[in-house]
Amino acid sequence: MRADIERRLLQLAVAFTCLVPLSAATLSLWRGPDWLGSGGGSTDLDSHFRYLSGIFLALGIGFATCIPAIERRGPRFRLLAALVVAGGLGRLASLVVVGAPSVGHLAGLAIELGVVPLLTFWHARVARQARS
Repeated sequence: MRADIERRLLQLAVAFTCLVPLSAATLSLWRGPDWLGSGGGSTDLDSHFRYLSGIFLALGIGFATCIPAIERRGPRFRLLAALVVAGGLGRLASLVVVGAPSVGHLAGLAIELGVVPLLTFWHARVARQARS
């Protein structure tokens, strides 16, 4: 595949993947945990949920800022990916200890421990091609 086409496809894949944190985090900040149908919970749970949603939104924005010159954003891209994978490992621990979450959270787990690492390897390939 030509390097410029592969770069454009990576940009599109990252942009599409960014829709998940950008939309879910915005909704979570706006509505709190109630939109998940879990009955809300305590004010401390709501506060923590919205705090983490703000971080999730920042991750999505961070990835989005990598898109225009994606081949030159290696350190930022890898740091953001490491944060997402760390969160995915936390979600995986919850799955093992507490049990399976809803389908949406299982999809998040697949993105965190599957899609994001694959995008990171793809990013490294595109960056190598750009340096050549």
